[in-house]
Amino acid sequence: MNAFWRTIRSYILWQHERGTLHYDIMVTLILIFVFLSPYWINFNDKPTARIPHPTGVVVTPDAEGRLLYQIDASAIAPGDDRSIREQLLRIVEPISGEVSIVSYDTVADRSGRVQSYKVLVQRQ
Repeated sequence: MNAFWRTIRSYILWQHERGTLHYDIMVTLILIFVFLSPYWINFNDKPTARIPHPTGVVVTPDAEGRLLYQIDASAIAPGDDRSIREQLLRIVEPISGEVSIVSYDTVADRSGRVQSYKVLVQRQ
């Protein structure tokens, strides 16, 4: 029984040379733990859920270095072109800094209600 505990102690202290049977056994046990433990142990390493911005802003870059913002229509009060552009800038500038609106389009549902705005901006 004493020899058994000496072997366990030598495994813990990693006292075996490479290429020996005991070294191979230690490495095998480590690999078994690394690859099979996620099936039985919950490490709580799930990715966090993406929480959308409170105003419903989604930003995607385009191929020309500009940014395309999709802004929920509930964040914009209806009005003329100038007031809509000002409201869009008020939402976009805190996110990306000083920008200028190249163009914007409305995205409507089947009944014609505006759901969101697609805003193409250029950094200055």
